[in-house]
Amino acid sequence: MRLFNAWEMGQDQTKQQIEKGLHLYQSNQTEKALRVWMRVLEKSADPAGRFRVLGCLITAHAEMGRYKDMLKFAVVQIDTARELEDPDYLTESYLNLARSNEKLCEFQKTISYCKTCLNMQGTTVSLQLNGQDYEKALFFPCKAAELVNDYGKGWSLKYRAMSQYHMAVAYRKLGHLADAMDCCEESMKIALQHGDRPLQALCLLCFADIHRSRKDVQTAFPRYDSSMSIMTEIGNRLGLIQVLLGVTKCWMIQKELDKALESIEKAQELAEGLGNKLGLLKLHCLCERIYRTKGQQRELRDHVVKFHECVEEMELYCGMCGESIGEKNNQLQALPCSHFFHLKCLQTNGSRGCPNCRRLSVKPGYV
Repeated sequence: MRLFNAWEMGQDQTKQQIEKGLHLYQSNQTEKALRVWMRVLEKSADPAGRFRVLGCLITAHAEMGRYKDMLKFAVVQIDTARELEDPDYLTESYLNLARSNEKLCEFQKTISYCKTCLNMQGTTVSLQLNGQDYEKALFFPCKAAELVNDYGKGWSLKYRAMSQYHMAVAYRKLGHLADAMDCCEESMKIALQHGDRPLQALCLLCFADIHRSRKDVQTAFPRYDSSMSIMTEIGNRLGLIQVLLGVTKCWMIQKELDKALESIEKAQELAEGLGNKLGLLKLHCLCERIYRTKGQQRELRDHVVKFHECVEEMELYCGMCGESIGEKNNQLQALPCSHFFHLKCLQTNGSRGCPNCRRLSVKPGYV
């Protein structure tokens, strides 16, 4: 009986210490929270408690941009999940392992772990499409911000920060630059309070993009530099590609086409190393514009061909009209079968089903 009581006490203490760490973390006392959670990990004999505290450590290190530490805790969590012999715990731990590898741009491993999850459980994987339906892209972060406001202080400011950032990106692409700046400033303020380095880098990139959209490249350049510095520090190579794309566009505004090509060369090396086809597509599109301006027809044709090869490989075209998706702002719609089309094309299609797989086009999803 005494052994049973001691075990229960261990569980209660573990739970209390985890909650204490969460309170510290939400109060922006990150390092204190990490110390509390590490003590729990060292001393707790409760596998379920250890699993939960490992989840806290994984999330905290992800938000701080410490992706190698995130991966280390994800590997330990896998072992803990196996000890628990619960498929739900194992699925969650594999997803955390996938997230860790994604942050480190190890995409083949990410895909492998996601497939493991799909084989274990009926997991639904959410895909983000860079398809340039900006109005729809704005709807979801606005709804997230609304939820955070409705539920009040119990919700972490980090949710508000991320929703404000995504709103800023969508507003900028819609040309609402004042709204974009307001949202990005609020997101950056929270990111600075919480020491959220990945979000700080994204906000600096967004600030730079806003100034570039205003043709104020002299203000944009130092913000790109600051963003690049943080992206390099935390190992965000996908983010570095986005920074270099922005820098390229600034050089193009200034008619410094040779400098633009230098930035493209750096971005292309990163994109090819990561197998980032979307980044390569954007780079070929920029090269096409540059070589068209320079009147270099051979290079122009080469990049036009490569651009269309990327579109074909990624299937970034409407299955009805055949036009490529992503070159301009179009309203898009995804069907339950996951194929997507221009909304106007689907409206003319009526109820005849998906042109790609012939499933009925009922209950459309969102891109």
